[in-house]
Amino acid sequence: MKIIEAGIKDLESAAKLFNDYRVFYEKTSDIEGAKKFLGERISGGESVIYLALSDTGEAIGFVQLYPLFSSTSMKRLWLLNDLYVDENYRKMGVGGTLIGKAKQLARETNARGLILETSVDNFEAQGLYLKTGWIKDEEHSYFSWDNV
Repeated sequence: MKIIEAGIKDLESAAKLFNDYRVFYEKTSDIEGAKKFLGERISGGESVIYLALSDTGEAIGFVQLYPLFSSTSMKRLWLLNDLYVDENYRKMGVGGTLIGKAKQLARETNARGLILETSVDNFEAQGLYLKTGWIKDEEHSYFSWDNV
């Protein structure tokens, strides 16, 4: 397995995985929308996307990180917003390897760290996060507001 930072040349592969990820979260399949969305993120330097490639070069997983800042620590912070591994490649260490690459980015950018959220019933992902050294936040409540 090889991990690469996705560029515009990798848009087709990244968009397919991103679309599968959205379908996993019960969103309507929209491959053209996925290409447009990721293309804008990549072109604008608005996120960092790493792709996991199989030994044959097939994209089998991805992680997308967005830059944030922590006012209290006065440092960069990365939001691990998306992590997905093709179902045919799960339980093979792909997710853990992608998380390792995200941690490397945090170290290289001297960030305070990484944050993420996942569904309360996504026990498989929660197990992976705990296994890879994440700490479940029991001290804060998170709220959202939708402009819909």
